Amino acid sequence: MNAQGIETPPHDTVSAQDEAVRSQMAPNAMAPGLAAPKNGLATAAMTLGITGLCTSVVFVGGPLAVMGLILGIAALMAAKRTGVGRGKAVTAVVASSLAIVVSGLVTVFVIWYANETQECYEPDSFHQYTQCVREHLNGN
Repeated sequence: MNAQGIETPPHDTVSAQDEAVRSQMAPNAMAPGLAAPKNGLATAAMTLGITGLCTSVVFVGGPLAVMGLILGIAALMAAKRTGVGRGKAVTAVVASSLAIVVSGLVTVFVIWYANETQECYEPDSFHQYTQCVREHLNGN
């Protein structure tokens, strides 16, 4: 009973209004006013993967992408358990994988270019350097 003499239900019982709201919600939906669960690992992995992809042509993206891939795989496993963050985790794995491939291709290209033009590294002027590079790349 409250101060006015009206009997109140115990706190552990559910009111008819609460029951009606719960019955109208989808099976996995959150009750109004509750925060949705988040997967911070998936967010971090996606951020690293996208940043790695954007910076993969300047060699910084490779290590970022490796970290993003590792976190993305861990986030996928966490998403399997919790059901939250699967899309971000998949995005992280895909972006990180692409960034690793791009970084690898850029590395191969730079090594090839350096090997082909190694005789041109001590020119007297930039003009001589560009002329030497053209000759070596054209096969002359």
